[in-house]
Amino acid sequence: MGKSRKKVQIIVLLLVFILGGYAIISNVYGSGGKPEVGSKTPSFNLLGLDGSVHNLDEYKGKSMVINFWGTWCEPCVKEMPALQVQSEKWEDKDVVVIGINVGEDVMSVENFVKQANLDFPILLDPNRDAVRSYGISPLPTTLFVSADGKIRNIHLGGLDLGTLDNEIEQLVSIP
Repeated sequence: MGKSRKKVQIIVLLLVFILGGYAIISNVYGSGGKPEVGSKTPSFNLLGLDGSVHNLDEYKGKSMVINFWGTWCEPCVKEMPALQVQSEKWEDKDVVVIGINVGEDVMSVENFVKQANLDFPILLDPNRDAVRSYGISPLPTTLFVSADGKIRNIHLGGLDLGTLDNEIEQLVSIP
């Protein structure tokens, strides 16, 4: 009876160890539960270039184009003029374009934004918290989110003006 009790204790201890390891790894590297088409967008609190902290609650009831990018990323830089054009075009239809810069310092991002003449909200993700919670890879990645907060499409890689316009057209046509 003593041997079977010891086996049970070892099994229980092993299970606790495995579950604890899983919890730690999930917390550090993400749970693998990255958002998918049809799911709600994870919340974030990110500092904007305007000096304010922003989160998704600010954009409730609006459709969103959430673009993860970096100044060092050639396709990201190439698509910025199209994002600016679409931001202006769809603004009166309650569509907001949000740029989330990944891992760069404020000065680099500010200089780029001025040079590119961007005026849509640019948020900073210096520690890559939003990137982890959204499971973003590669850059650029753009999420198209309907006014009810659900992801309607995820586009990996650069976007051209026509594709971006088509995606937003579909987004705003959702009842």
